[in-house]
Amino acid sequence: MQIYEVGGAVRDALLGLPVHDRDWVVVGATPEQMILAGFLPVGKDFPVFLHPETREEHALARTERKTARGYHGFSFHADPGVTLEQDLARRDLTINAMARGADGVLVDPYGGQRDLHARVLRHVTEAFREDPVRILRLARFAARFADFAIAPETLTLMRAMVEEGEADALVAERVWQELARGLMEARPSRMFEVLRACGALARLLPEVDRLWGVPQRADYHPEVDTGVHLMMVLDMSARLRAPLPVRFACLTHDLGKGTTAPDVLPRHIGHEERSARLLKGVTARLRVPTDCRELAEVVAREHGNIHRSAGFGAAALVRLLERCDALRKPDRFADALLACECDARGRLGLEESPYPQRAHLLAALAAAQSVDTAAVAQRAQSAGAAGRTIGEWVHRARVSAVAAAGIVNAAAGAA
Repeated sequence: MQIYEVGGAVRDALLGLPVHDRDWVVVGATPEQMILAGFLPVGKDFPVFLHPETREEHALARTERKTARGYHGFSFHADPGVTLEQDLARRDLTINAMARGADGVLVDPYGGQRDLHARVLRHVTEAFREDPVRILRLARFAARFADFAIAPETLTLMRAMVEEGEADALVAERVWQELARGLMEARPSRMFEVLRACGALARLLPEVDRLWGVPQRADYHPEVDTGVHLMMVLDMSARLRAPLPVRFACLTHDLGKGTTAPDVLPRHIGHEERSARLLKGVTARLRVPTDCRELAEVVAREHGNIHRSAGFGAAALVRLLERCDALRKPDRFADALLACECDARGRLGLEESPYPQRAHLLAALAAAQSVDTAAVAQRAQSAGAAGRTIGEWVHRARVSAVAAAGIVNAAAGAA
């Protein structure tokens, strides 16, 4: 039995990066031998075991064979005769196909260290084409290692996979899992640039893919192209260390601009509502988690109003807060404001611009929250009000509180 550290841990150590998770492959062992050695079996599809002390995963060396289209269309073969080189051959990228033995010697049969030095993402063998998830994984690695180029032959292979329909066989859960991880990388824009370059974005997220080539008002968007703007917004969300729901909201906030009629370009009037409608299809198709879906809906529908809110009067500010459900979900509203800041600063030459709307609306929210709604409701009931009328009393009290806080621009008045 020989045990080797493999994959990302070896790669990151060679890059001088922190190693968080370690994976191990075991050569020359049977499942029975692993169990006798104290390992706990946990694998359902192939033999994987937990180390009795470290609880780190140890997988038996294995080969795989494509049996059907898609992510699940594989059969696996593991026995003591499978070599380390055979196991590494089934991995996606050369930089992930290295191993290190107990003696510290690097095992690198496919040139992973060479590609690390050259900053290249390259597939290991033609077996890459058998698993469409690898398209997403490579795009995610491009977002993590922003200075790595994709080998031309690998990009050609990815394009062929898309043309053959492999991307269409991806299941929603894996698409979302990889997209979510890519959104949280250092430069998320690269994931979508890679997916677009190989044609996969048009298959997986056509609502996003169609934004490239769509012009915007140059006086407000110096970068002009909507797709370029979207990538700038995503990278701004990474720069501001936004959580996943905010980054997903940034990705989907402008979907409606891809459906604007030519005669109203580049103003995109009403794109917010169109974005919200398109978003419903995206979140249903990818089975997006509730927190991401709900925040994205608020941002898609209201980001234009949030941008314009500096000129709102007290009544308009309270209506905006109520539409965003900010009084019941203030943390989500704060995330919506962060997404809008990313949108405003994700423009060419405006990356360092302040976004006063964020502080302005948080101050308005604090003023509205200061209203004792129970006391207002009691006064309303004493005056004979009931049902929706009580809610109107509360609304007016919040408008008065926002107006009294002195945060409304004089030019806005009480509109």
